[in-house]
Amino acid sequence: MSTSFWKAGHAPTLFCAFLYFDLSFMVWYVLGPLGVQIASDLQLTTQQRAFMVATPILSGAVLRLFMGLLADRTAPKTAGLVGQVLVILALAAAWLMGVHTYEQALLLGLFLGIAGASFAVALPLASQWYPPQHQGKAMGIAGAGNSGTVLAALFAPGLAALFGWNAVFGLALIPLVLTLGLFATFARNAPNRPAPKSLGDYLKALGDGDSWWFMFFYSITFGGFLGLASTLPGYFHDQYGLDPVKAGYYTAACVFAGSLMRPLGGALADHFGGIRALLVMYMLASLAIAAVGFDLPNPVAALALFVVAMLSLGAGNGAVFQLVPQRFSREIGVMTGLIGMAGGIGGFCLTAGLGAIKQHSGGYQMGLWLFALLGVLAWFGLYAVKMRWRATWGSARVTAARV
Repeated sequence: MSTSFWKAGHAPTLFCAFLYFDLSFMVWYVLGPLGVQIASDLQLTTQQRAFMVATPILSGAVLRLFMGLLADRTAPKTAGLVGQVLVILALAAAWLMGVHTYEQALLLGLFLGIAGASFAVALPLASQWYPPQHQGKAMGIAGAGNSGTVLAALFAPGLAALFGWNAVFGLALIPLVLTLGLFATFARNAPNRPAPKSLGDYLKALGDGDSWWFMFFYSITFGGFLGLASTLPGYFHDQYGLDPVKAGYYTAACVFAGSLMRPLGGALADHFGGIRALLVMYMLASLAIAAVGFDLPNPVAALALFVVAMLSLGAGNGAVFQLVPQRFSREIGVMTGLIGMAGGIGGFCLTAGLGAIKQHSGGYQMGLWLFALLGVLAWFGLYAVKMRWRATWGSARVTAARV
């Protein structure tokens, strides 16, 4: 990464955006690695477990739209502070009062969705500081907060085994409060922020066909990343009989791969072009998911294929958001909210869908194959629009970035 990148924007804000996003993702995802233990204590079915894990994803997807509006109408930093305080209060309540029923677990999931909505704050906060030729790197670094899923997968099951899963909610408050202090102190809003957008601007954006393409593409890359991350602890437990801690380690390896590749995916898109990079990533992810759908007898083989899939999906997340600021530079806040919402909905559908298919068919095979098919459809969709995109908003006379 060149020195000019670090001089082009505001590094403390970029770091704060990443840290806020990272810790928010940790708590947004925490019900996933705790799902097996919570389901055992609350006597939940496989489908109920999947829906509990998927509830924060759906809540976060919907709330991203509102957090995007709040960030536009006030400022990204203000919206980030509000979101962090609400999540801290919700976790404190769950820790102090306890979660004793399925309905209470769902209610907690709804509040944890506020953490998932951090996407609509962290990315604009970082993006607005950087010029087009550095958008892939900036958005990739800020978006690498996906790595918060690694922290939850690595530590939550083990801490739950030692102290009980309810205590994990209290322990999570420690890094959240520290992050809130750093964010409040060092994050800055960009001096040249776009004018605030109204709800009508969101509706207007939905009238643009390109916005629907981006929403679909991100529902596969980010939705796939988050949906698999949320499902894998239960998958490794159900398919191979792994205990929750070991299943968490397997899952952590997968989500680490996806998180690591998000900033690299943005950098690759800057270098080779977002469309070209994304086509390769869809192909690799679809092949890996289709292969793991054959119910491999060895968990290590399944792990290897899931790692390939998550590497590809994580890189795809970075590639999508290398393209978004080029096409929607004046509507970046609106489009971040809409596209992020679509990604969250994709993750909810994948998590809940895989759980429902497992409940009614006894296996995950059909669900994995259906998702692989969606990846193939995304490949063909992107290939169909690439010439038009490159000839219009992606031409050299319009942007310095590679499309």
